[in-house]
Amino acid sequence: MQKILLSLKQALRSSFLIIGLMVFISLSGSFIFIQQASYATTVEELKLIPPEYKPNSQEKINRANEYDPGVGVQEEGREEAYEEAIKDGENLNTMEKAYERNLKVEREQNSPESFGEKAKEVIEKVTGK
Repeated sequence: MQKILLSLKQALRSSFLIIGLMVFISLSGSFIFIQQASYATTVEELKLIPPEYKPNSQEKINRANEYDPGVGVQEEGREEAYEEAIKDGENLNTMEKAYERNLKVEREQNSPESFGEKAKEVIEKVTGK
């Protein structure tokens, strides 16, 4: 009699374990298709923001000047570069001119002077020519 009860008890435990695992697997499988919350903004949400909340370039510059005058100057430079990039991006010819202009400015800023050029400059300064 005890052997029968022990075997029934063991079978009951294993069946509860199997049923519990099946319920857990089925519930976890159903959560796969639930989409998690996203905190990224979409284009449609940006369209819902009223225009008065979007600061224009002058407001950005004024706010930057209130923070620090140097930051305001940097913001002005960014706005000018942005406007220039918009103009340059309108057609292919202006894009090529912009590329050449940027290349020229970069060469002027990072021009590696040779030893001979530096020597000429020093000699001219010394001789006064």
